[in-house]
Amino acid sequence: MENNQDEVLREVTRNEYKYGFYTDIETDTIPKGLSEDIIRTISGKKNEPEWLLDFRMKAFRQWQKMTMPRWAHLDIPDIDYQDIIYYAAPRQKVSPESLDDLDPELKATFDKLGIPEARWR
Repeated sequence: MENNQDEVLREVTRNEYKYGFYTDIETDTIPKGLSEDIIRTISGKKNEPEWLLDFRMKAFRQWQKMTMPRWAHLDIPDIDYQDIIYYAAPRQKVSPESLDDLDPELKATFDKLGIPEARWR
């Protein structure tokens, strides 16, 4: 017999999304998985300073030594960290100089989500 978690998971992943909206904008993504190369790629895309990349690499190496916790009375499957995309961002042709230059679909999405302009500038 199937447990309730499996039923909920199937409902959420196999049916059409019905709780909100979808914004059709061009997206820049990287391949699935987590590795030092992926971390360097993300850091480069975000133009992060070297000290932040060093911090991320140190944290990643520490995380690699960790194991998934085992909780009493819970049957939680292990997370497949190599099946996740860790970077996705709206693709902009150029950095917007003003709000007038921002992709209208992206601006509409921020408005729908109630994200104040000051947070996405």
